[in-house]
Amino acid sequence: MNKQALFCDGTARYVCPLEPEVGETVTLKFRAAKEDNIQIRLAINNELYTMESERTYGAFTYYRAEWKLKDGMTSYYFEIQDGEEVWYYNRSGLTDGRIPYYDFRLAPGFSTPDWAKGAVIYQIYTDRFYNGDPENDVETREYFYIGDYSSKVTDWNKYPAAMGVREFYGGDLQGVIDKLDYLQDLGVEVLYFNPLFVSPSNHKYDIQDYDYIDPHFGKIVEDGGELLSPGEKSNKKATKYQKRTTSFANLEASNELFIKLVEELHRRGMKIILDGVFNHCGSFNKWMDRECIYERQKGYAPGAYISRESPYHDYFRFFSDEEKDWPYNGKYDGWWGHDTLPKLNYEESVKLENYILNTGRKWVSPPYNVDGWRLDVAADLGRSNEYNHQFWKKFREVVKNANPDAIILAEHYGDPREWLGGDEWDTVMNYDAFMEPITWFLTGMEKHSDEMREELRGNADNFTRAMTYHMANMMVPSLLTSMNELSNHDHSRFLTRTNHMVGRVAELGPEAANEFVNPAVMREAVAFQMTWIGAPTVYYGDEVGVCGFTDPDNRRTYPWGHEDQQMLGFHKEMIRIHKEHEALRTGAVVMLHCEKNILAYGRFTEEEQIIVILNNRSELAEVTVPVWQAEVPMKTNMRRLMYSYKDGYTTEYEKYLIRDGELVVNMGAYSALVVETIDEMGTGIF
Repeated sequence: MNKQALFCDGTARYVCPLEPEVGETVTLKFRAAKEDNIQIRLAINNELYTMESERTYGAFTYYRAEWKLKDGMTSYYFEIQDGEEVWYYNRSGLTDGRIPYYDFRLAPGFSTPDWAKGAVIYQIYTDRFYNGDPENDVETREYFYIGDYSSKVTDWNKYPAAMGVREFYGGDLQGVIDKLDYLQDLGVEVLYFNPLFVSPSNHKYDIQDYDYIDPHFGKIVEDGGELLSPGEKSNKKATKYQKRTTSFANLEASNELFIKLVEELHRRGMKIILDGVFNHCGSFNKWMDRECIYERQKGYAPGAYISRESPYHDYFRFFSDEEKDWPYNGKYDGWWGHDTLPKLNYEESVKLENYILNTGRKWVSPPYNVDGWRLDVAADLGRSNEYNHQFWKKFREVVKNANPDAIILAEHYGDPREWLGGDEWDTVMNYDAFMEPITWFLTGMEKHSDEMREELRGNADNFTRAMTYHMANMMVPSLLTSMNELSNHDHSRFLTRTNHMVGRVAELGPEAANEFVNPAVMREAVAFQMTWIGAPTVYYGDEVGVCGFTDPDNRRTYPWGHEDQQMLGFHKEMIRIHKEHEALRTGAVVMLHCEKNILAYGRFTEEEQIIVILNNRSELAEVTVPVWQAEVPMKTNMRRLMYSYKDGYTTEYEKYLIRDGELVVNMGAYSALVVETIDEMGTGIF
């Protein structure tokens, strides 16, 4: 039996339809070598069924079985009998002893948006992207927050302060609108924004008002009031900030600008994902109003901090809840003990639950029409795991009823399987099955740059085991839409990780993040990102060589006029390659070759086959890849789509000969090669 020929990965080539409904008949397929005389049986929910040979093509015979799906989760694996030997095949590959954890799974009725499968996403931290409207900039001493005043930065190129939460560079939605041509030229298909709602911080994970876009990101049409005087710390006197963030004229104008942005994105065929922070809000929030921003404003009910009779009292848990504790009761539960992040009290307030569910519905509905939510610390919402699951089931129902094509994408660390059963989240930010394994393999660094582990650098066994294990936590529809990031606002920039410096900006200083970096390793990572299964997500500035230790240093401004043009050009080419090949969006994925500091894998559909090789060594390596396992013909030609090497990259045409199903190639130091099968006419169609 040719064990290397056995294959199924649950993608559309092997499951048809990929996202079946309850009661629908699904065809499940399995691949084996055509010369093997074996019996293959399909085990569905542990019941065995003999599979029939469907066809023989190339080096393989394909087997099939049909199954009418009932309601509820369906699990399956394959049993292969070769004479007296019995083998098992599931998501861990071929084994002589089955581990049920790795069985394939189908959830009838579960689907993820087609537009999100393999979509190229671009993450924007709005304050640091581009200042398109200087009139809405936060002013110095506009308000007081977490021990100091708000600060307006006038030098766009200044490094972020160590405690830069209230430091503003002026980036806004008009700036994004102004740069849409750039983003479209880059090849971006989806914009994911860090929170945009009213908030006193630049990161805006401390929401002040879920109903409106922050006027400092939007439009200020009604200004006035005073800045705080030096030494004054009470926001009762921050009348300019009060005016700007509570004036309905400003709030409505900001929402209108947001609608304009969404309409322009949709006109260009692009999508938008908002950040939903529903586990906690901020101490400035109108429901709490600890800073007395809304206390004297018309049209607002008193906050729970202000009055025990507040209609929002039950939105929060107060540790001391007697009449004598008011006004100004600061004894409430904060997320992880932070009093600036009041924990929302869902279990004791149906009204709060309904409000947030309506918020989820509102922004994916007209006139806003956003295309989905990224959910901050989603597994933390509520006070029990049982309630958490109840809430996300409701959230999915209201969002999908309002916009069936909206994506629900959660921030999550660790095993997300219990939320990815088809009735809660669509997918996750892919830390475990993408960011962490590829970072360890290419750099040996932890994703915060907090640790260097030389034994994991180039460790192909660790990489493949981690990917196999964590990918098994997601059904294929979730895997195809998972957010595959190299960097983001919570971790060090990937380019900085290539310098192997352990530490953070407070101890090392910002310049250290730029020193001794290896752009060639970064290009290896981008080549992997753009060719692996999932939705490749570029953190703004990564495409032009922005560096930075973990936050706040990773939130540097986009360096307009100072871009690394080589890195930018490489991103454009790799994004183009990704978008031009369906195999890279939704195709099957198979690992072909792994050794110290070398990986090779294939992505393929019935129409095309693409091979990717990474050499993370500091010297030349000859690599032999059994490309036939990715359904490349035993004797054919392949052509180069991309070759990145130590000093640059090229997309110039070069032909590679495949003989006996193998590709033999010399890979330079820190290199990445992407090739596709061609016919003799070189059309790229086999």
